[in-house]
Amino acid sequence: MNFLIINGPNLNLLGIREKSIYGEISFETYFEQLQVLYSKIKLEYYQSNIEGELINEIHRVGFSYDGIVLNAGAYTHTSLALADAISAVNTPVVEVHISNVHKRELVRHSTMIGKACLGTISGFGMDSYRLGIEGLLNYCDKR
Repeated sequence: MNFLIINGPNLNLLGIREKSIYGEISFETYFEQLQVLYSKIKLEYYQSNIEGELINEIHRVGFSYDGIVLNAGAYTHTSLALADAISAVNTPVVEVHISNVHKRELVRHSTMIGKACLGTISGFGMDSYRLGIEGLLNYCDKR
């Protein structure tokens, strides 16, 4: 199985930015832990701060990979283009968020991409990614 984790804007600063919200671990360090935990699947990681690059990456893997875990960052709340890209591909996408977006500013309570996704996980810290992978594994097992 091939899964791709895609992180959007500002998530390259995990472990540095707003530690009270996002924690003290970098995504690269956490990703290494995920690779050990899920050694039986091919797990890749992509990050960009640019909306069009995220769309291109979804298009690149969206017909050949088994699943995508997507943390679109602030684009979650604004990007019809990302929602359209998710809808256009066959690969299931799970939307994840490190923080509980419903405990944050009102603008973060809505998701433009959620309707196009298999499911949404929010508020479990970095563990949201692991839960997203588990959701995809369960979905793939039932297909």
